[in-house]
Amino acid sequence: MKLPSSTATDLNKKGMKHLVSTQDLSKKELEEMMELMAMLKKARRDDSVPHLFKDKSVAMIFEAGSTRTRVSFETAATLLGGHALFLSPRDIHLGGKESIDDTARVLSRMCDIIMARTNGPETIDALIKMSTVPVINALDTRYHPTQILADFLTIKEHMPEGKKFEDMTMAFMGDATDVCRSLMLSCTRFGMSFKQIGPKKYHMEEEWVKIAEENCLESGATLEITDDVSRVSECDIIYGDSFYWSTQLDEKEERLAAFMPDYVITTELMKKARSGALLLHCLPANDKEEVTRDALESDYSVAFDEAENRLTAQMAILVYFTNPYRITPTQETLDYHKNRIEDFLKSI
Repeated sequence: MKLPSSTATDLNKKGMKHLVSTQDLSKKELEEMMELMAMLKKARRDDSVPHLFKDKSVAMIFEAGSTRTRVSFETAATLLGGHALFLSPRDIHLGGKESIDDTARVLSRMCDIIMARTNGPETIDALIKMSTVPVINALDTRYHPTQILADFLTIKEHMPEGKKFEDMTMAFMGDATDVCRSLMLSCTRFGMSFKQIGPKKYHMEEEWVKIAEENCLESGATLEITDDVSRVSECDIIYGDSFYWSTQLDEKEERLAAFMPDYVITTELMKKARSGALLLHCLPANDKEEVTRDALESDYSVAFDEAENRLTAQMAILVYFTNPYRITPTQETLDYHKNRIEDFLKSI
């Protein structure tokens, strides 16, 4: 007896959305995500998060480790009534004994959504090619959309009364990281002006700048890539990120020499920004390198609110991307299967 799959298995289901970059979402969809995040955060505050991920599972593939990404996705799935599976390269045969293609096909048959934090874009792209459920990019060296959704909710919560994203300018202090790239594309999509401020050697690549410039033509935002620290005087948000990562340890001393002290976020630098400017940081923070502890602990720092909003963002992502495929069974259907199985168990 051949039984149908319990999940839709048509490859590349028509209209199925994945989250690789915020650039994949329209401004309207991004605004919907913001609204959903705010509602879920209020529900969590009231200890009343609806189980919109009930009996569902998220497969979490981690090629690269993370505190906030793992904890936020696992907690989000639990709060929403579902389950999260942590899958490191030691736990599954990803790209080793089993191809990424086959991994995607198997996980699609067992889980409702796949999240991956990878060491490169190849894994994400391969998962999307073969997955029959939504795939969420939790960092792939190009983009970090789950971080950026948390960032924008945090900005929305803390920006001055009466201001809109279009009225604000963000300065990213540092290298052309995946976070910088994602922020640049998202700011210019929302209409927020963006500046990358850092040494010329570490400026954003031209191919990505062109995409952001196209966003600016639609949104009215402005874009500037500069090594002039004084440009923070035009900024409402100062954003920090590490000057080097684990894959760049051989460049650590060279990078620190290039960025320090001019591009370090200090209380003195924050005073040069616009009145009421916010300090954001995606964390983890390296004290006395890209940001000083007194700046990170100041009243204008919202870095830890931002970290909490990673949980808010993940709740919204799990709900938003699985909602089109959510089935709410009738009581009649529930009773039918319960009674049928219980009668069978009594007979054996």
